[in-house]
Amino acid sequence: MVLSLFHKLLHNPGVIVSEAIQQASAKAKYTIEEIRARRKRDCALGYRLFAAHRWGDLGDGHISARDPERTDCFWMLRWGVSYHAAKVSDLVLVGPNGELVEGEGEGEGKGAINIAGYYIHHPILEARPDLVSAVHVHTGWGSPFSAEARMFEPISQESCIFFDDHALWNDEEVQVQSVPAGRRIAEALGQNSAIILRNHGLLTGGDSVAEAVGRFVYMERVAELHMKVRNPKPISAEAARFAKEDLVKMGIGRQGFASMVRRHIPDPEIVI
Repeated sequence: MVLSLFHKLLHNPGVIVSEAIQQASAKAKYTIEEIRARRKRDCALGYRLFAAHRWGDLGDGHISARDPERTDCFWMLRWGVSYHAAKVSDLVLVGPNGELVEGEGEGEGKGAINIAGYYIHHPILEARPDLVSAVHVHTGWGSPFSAEARMFEPISQESCIFFDDHALWNDEEVQVQSVPAGRRIAEALGQNSAIILRNHGLLTGGDSVAEAVGRFVYMERVAELHMKVRNPKPISAEAARFAKEDLVKMGIGRQGFASMVRRHIPDPEIVI
């Protein structure tokens, strides 16, 4: 029954459900187990979507999904699993001290935690209880754009999504090897939904895994636009703000996620 519900949500473009709303009414509508299953399923699907975009072939990225019960822990793909083959059973639950709490997976890298992912995601989710997920992967346009250490300008419809809602971590600590380093990223992120990590790449957050993944794809598209167009005519702040509010209230990230699943993963149940 739970999987049937998720299948309908993924394949009906008119159904956009805020996970924040789900959480608020969880006792009446969804059990903890159902919410956890949704987050883990979307997390595995997110990795497969990245593979469809040819991102993460080197294992250089991570998607986190906060556990709805143990909220100081998050699910993430174990180290050593190719994104294109990600399944729910390959996710491991990472504790607040970077320890393995639950999950093993199979084969090479069994039970291994992507420690760089822990250093980045734990501080962000700890500082932002409103976030369910954070997403970061090295991409063909986001990484070079980040090397210019500049912010997005409102020069397209998609870029308006991030108007007054993204930050820049202007630091050369590209090798994030500690929780304090992750906390500096979290501090720079503030209450924004996205951040540009100088000389490193892009990162997004969302109130659901689908929202965070969808926003990341839009963010990569905006970075590509900035790298290709050198003399754009900016959109006014008023028009950009209006576009942002309209797009965000539509659930732009979740819509994008559902659309990509329909395009690239004909049978979403493959991750179960």
